[in-house]
Amino acid sequence: MSEDTDRHAQKMAKKKAARDKIMATKTEEKGLIIVHTGKGKGKSSSAFGMIFRAIAHGMPCAVVQFIKGGMGTGERDLIESRFSDLCQFHTMGEGFTWETQDKSRDIEMAQAAWEKSKELIRDPANRMVLLDEINIALRYDYLDIDEVVEFLVEEKPDMTHVILTGRNAKDDLIEIADLVTEMELIKHPFRAGVKAQAGVEY
Repeated sequence: MSEDTDRHAQKMAKKKAARDKIMATKTEEKGLIIVHTGKGKGKSSSAFGMIFRAIAHGMPCAVVQFIKGGMGTGERDLIESRFSDLCQFHTMGEGFTWETQDKSRDIEMAQAAWEKSKELIRDPANRMVLLDEINIALRYDYLDIDEVVEFLVEEKPDMTHVILTGRNAKDDLIEIADLVTEMELIKHPFRAGVKAQAGVEY
């Protein structure tokens, strides 16, 4: 071994020993409250990545879409056609608010989506529940943030993971979450005149 290679191997061995020592202290398992927020793309995409992981592990899971609904998506098509035995999929929204242009209808649909979400989360058989774009419904006060927070803290089964996506996550939600990721927008093709495309946006 050259001196360079030997030095690298020693450095990596030290890193591995330190990492193994840290990992040995991480023994707890619990259902997490996970928030994906921010202006950048990838909030729902990342959440669906977790749903597909759960499916791959044979874990029953569920998706409730609060806003999206006016158009089909690859995730919904794949789950409904191939994995409906493991993952329930409920599209409760009728599109973005500027498309429906009916606030009372939007509130009614958001409330119905929240009722369905509570039912799915309460069922301990569901190991992961994705509440897609719920942060949008909370931002516009279609749902009561205090009620959502109280439910997640008081009623979520101990081993159930709940993922909440959408821009502008409320501070109260961030406060109780176990894992929060903010997607930062650096560049987006939409600004250069490129429309939403299959396989990338939906």
